[in-house]
Amino acid sequence: MKYYEVKCTLQPFSETAVDLLSAALAEIGFESFSPTEDGLLAYIQRNEWSEAAMQEVVGNFFLPDVEIRYELAEAPDEDWNQVWEEEGFQPIIIPEASLVSSQRGVNSEEATHVISPLEGQGETALIVVHDVKHTDVPPAHYDIVITPRMAFGTGSHETTRLILRTLAQLDLKDKHVIDAGTGTGILAIMAIKRGAASVFAYDIDEWSMENTKDNLLLNHVPTMGQGARSKGQENRNQSRDGSRDSILLPLAPCSLPPSPRVEVAIGDSSVLEGQAKANLLIANINRNILLQDLPRFAKAVREKGRMILSGFYLSDVPVLAEAAVQQGFSLLKTESEGEWAMLLFEADALGGRDV
Repeated sequence: MKYYEVKCTLQPFSETAVDLLSAALAEIGFESFSPTEDGLLAYIQRNEWSEAAMQEVVGNFFLPDVEIRYELAEAPDEDWNQVWEEEGFQPIIIPEASLVSSQRGVNSEEATHVISPLEGQGETALIVVHDVKHTDVPPAHYDIVITPRMAFGTGSHETTRLILRTLAQLDLKDKHVIDAGTGTGILAIMAIKRGAASVFAYDIDEWSMENTKDNLLLNHVPTMGQGARSKGQENRNQSRDGSRDSILLPLAPCSLPPSPRVEVAIGDSSVLEGQAKANLLIANINRNILLQDLPRFAKAVREKGRMILSGFYLSDVPVLAEAAVQQGFSLLKTESEGEWAMLLFEADALGGRDV
């Protein structure tokens, strides 16, 4: 795939402004971001680039006092994320102390937990995420090995950590899980380590499907890859033949459920049609895509099943919570880290759900 590299300079610079800009750019097709001293580098497939969309983001930025300048250049033909594959990333350590008790409630202070950034402490961690090059990590209840092809999805982002902590609290034994927008597959791996019998993971990008399969195998999880694609991918991925490939490997000794299976697919939420209903659906995607896909999510979750949504800001919680309630979900819990939020729902038989 050919990419553009867009260098964005922010004046004045702040981490909050960078986070907001990254979220806005993700909504117009940007796939990966790398912070700089005065802004960030953003990467997008060349056929997805739109000058008009970029100017709209800059002209209608959330923080009116921040000036944004950008420069467009072709990314080198070599793999522009090669640094990630060669040098890896610093391990992510989530301590046991970060595991908070679940509380029920809707629109109540008791239903909200604010979690500060973690430094990683204690002899045994709750979760450790690391690459194969960084093995000097503390013992953990859940040790996840990732070889990322993109910066997002290593566990370093607040939304990924929020979901990982929540998965550590849920009983997933023998459950079926859907991982919408799987990225590197880290959440699918955690679900399996928590006892899930099966996971259906999908993403719109081929690099994500391949990376997810690689990471599943690194964690000794057999996979069944699916080359299926949604109608929205037909023109974009004309070179793909839609063939199915299976990789079934024996499990190495580890604390995994007997014979777990993960199926990985290319496509948008339309690939959920015909899939088995899930006990838990996870979606770590931006707000607009979540709002668009909620009707399909509702049909894909069993009655009394759970749904985790993240990938958005605290300010987005009211609109997403209301949209989910309209689709027949009850809000169980809201959690946040910094400006980022996560919502946990339970599905009932109300609203637009097909149960």
